[in-house]
Amino acid sequence: MATRTTIRSDEEIQRDVLEELGWEPRVQPNEIGVAVRDGVVTLSGWVDNYAKKWSAERAAHRVNRVRAIANDIEVRLPSSAERTDPEIAAAADRALEWDAFVPVAALDVTVSNGWVVLRGEVEWEYQRRAAEQAVRRLSGVRGLTNGISVQPREEPASDEISERIRSALLRSVETDAARIDIRIEGDSVILAGTVRSWLEREEAERVAWSAPGVTSVDNHITVRL
Repeated sequence: MATRTTIRSDEEIQRDVLEELGWEPRVQPNEIGVAVRDGVVTLSGWVDNYAKKWSAERAAHRVNRVRAIANDIEVRLPSSAERTDPEIAAAADRALEWDAFVPVAALDVTVSNGWVVLRGEVEWEYQRRAAEQAVRRLSGVRGLTNGISVQPREEPASDEISERIRSALLRSVETDAARIDIRIEGDSVILAGTVRSWLEREEAERVAWSAPGVTSVDNHITVRL
């Protein structure tokens, strides 16, 4: 009986992911294959730019009961979108300069065969994410590695960090704070517990990153089926 329940649940998740992909205007659902096993979604197929690959992954994460995603979608650039590595590097540098949230002077950009690697240090996680967002939509990008580290200037006490995160989780309509455990080790936050969706898990991590003084977040929260 347990096996039949799992299979039925996976079929429902697969159907919902396919419907969500059909609802996402930035991707063509016929380009993407979806397989599900024990709540883990595997995306396959190919798209013509990296932004579509990322958008498909985000769409799948929006579906309830998705525990994790393996994104095996391949990026195949059309000839009109091909760019040389120097062209992509120059475009990435300009995109970072134009983003008000990104301290571009603290960052380095490397491009090899269309794959962009970001390095450097920022004070806040939102700056790290803003840098990635600015680059991933550029034409010619085949993939992206965000190697930017977070090095905050403020160093509050562990109890203060924990209390700030707990208060923020309680304020958020997207998280059930009672199901999330918070542990502080130095300037690192360890999250545990269970949530109802991947987006709730991600929101808890975003909240933890927003606390002053945090340099890393280790997210052990699981999505329950």
